[in-house]
Amino acid sequence: MCLAVPAKIMKKDNAMATVEVEGIRRKISLMLLPEANQGDFVLMHAGFAIQIIDAAEAELTMQLLKEAAQNDDA
Repeated sequence: MCLAVPAKIMKKDNAMATVEVEGIRRKISLMLLPEANQGDFVLMHAGFAIQIIDAAEAELTMQLLKEAAQNDDA
């Protein structure tokens, strides 16, 4: 199963970006999504941004991921 996680682009540097997910920052590639910019929310998979999404969709997806993780622990 593949999972893409929403992340906010905090900084863009050519084909790389620093993104934040739940307070954790990491660098990912923008090679597949060069039109993404600082402030955009993207879906991140395997170190690559794969799709731009809006803030509401990012928030909803994170809530669903948290709920799934809680249900898995039960």
